[in-house]
Order: sequence, then C-alpha cells, then structure tokens
Amino acid sequence: MAAEATLCECGHVATEELSTVAAAIRSLSAIVELHLGKTMEKKRAVDAQKKEMWRLFQLFFLFLAVVLAAQLGSTPDRLRCRHCWAPIGLLSLGHLAFYAAAAQTLRCIHGFKYQRRCHKLTLAVATDRLKLLLTRCSMAAEEDTAAALLPGVLEINYQKPPESYLGKFRWSWALHFGLLMCTFVFMVSTTVVVLCL
Repeated sequence: MAAEATLCECGHVATEELSTVAAAIRSLSAIVELHLGKTMEKKRAVDAQKKEMWRLFQLFFLFLAVVLAAQLGSTPDRLRCRHCWAPIGLLSLGHLAFYAAAAQTLRCIHGFKYQRRCHKLTLAVATDRLKLLLTRCSMAAEEDTAAALLPGVLEINYQKPPESYLGKFRWSWALHFGLLMCTFVFMVSTTVVVLCL
C-alpha cells in the first residue's frame, strides 16, 4: 500500500513537472515569436524611413529645379545681383528645411536600428533558452525521467547592446549631421556665387 502511494505521488509529481515544462516551452515560444515580430516590425520601419528619405530628396531636387529654372528663365538685362537675394533666401530656407527633415529622418532610422538590435539580442537569448529546454526534455524523455526547470529559464530580460554600440550610433549621427551642415554651407555659398556672378 505504501509502495502504491509512493508510485502515485511520483506519477503526480512527474505529471506536474511535465505540465510545468510544457508551459515553460509555450512561454519561451511566445517570447521568441514576440521578439521576432518586433524585429521584423523595426526592419519595416527602417525601410519606410529610407523611402521617406528618398521622397524628400526627390521633392527637394524638384524644388531646386523649379527655382533655378525660373531664375535662368528671366532676362539677363533685368537681372541684377540685388534681384537675386529673394531666390537666394528662398533656396537657403529650402535647404535648411530639407536638411532638418533629413536629419530627423536619419535620427529615426538610427533609433529603429538600435531598437531592432535590442530585439535581436533578446530573441537570441530566448531561442537559446528554448533550445536548451527542448534538449533537456528530449534527453529526459529518452531516460524516462521528468525534466526539471533550471532556475531563471523563463526570466528573459530585454537585452541591450553594449555602450560601444550606442556610441557607434551617436558617432554616426554626429557625422551625418556634420556632413549635412557642411553641405548646407556649400550649397548656400554656391547659390550666391551662381546667381550673383
């Protein structure tokens, strides 16, 4: 009778551990699916921002073409340097608006890339834990024993890359911003030279 009670308790414990392991596997699978979905979502967001950047470039060059064509279409007798300051101011404001929009778009792209990296790191940790748990379960099934959960198997924190990775994005952003400012100064000075001389 005592042997039956012990067998019943062992069977109950084994069933309870198997249901706990199955719940852990479902939980880890859900975490993997969530972070995979978030990774793909961030990739789509980066692609959308890149399309927005190209649309900005197209609109800006169309604006430049219209203003310069209007300036070149005017008669040279009526065109003096004092008449060129309105188009120069308009082109300078257009350049400034374009570079501000481009800088904001680049900042969004870098932010989405950083978030995507975080989700990829979390996805990798969750996938490794799921593989470990499945391996332990298959080994336990071969030995006809119940697989016990390791402490902390289900604790998967949101992973962040090292500070050097964030520093890379800050450096890239500063480099792009500096390039935009240098281009802005060059374009304004070129516009003044072309229209006034």
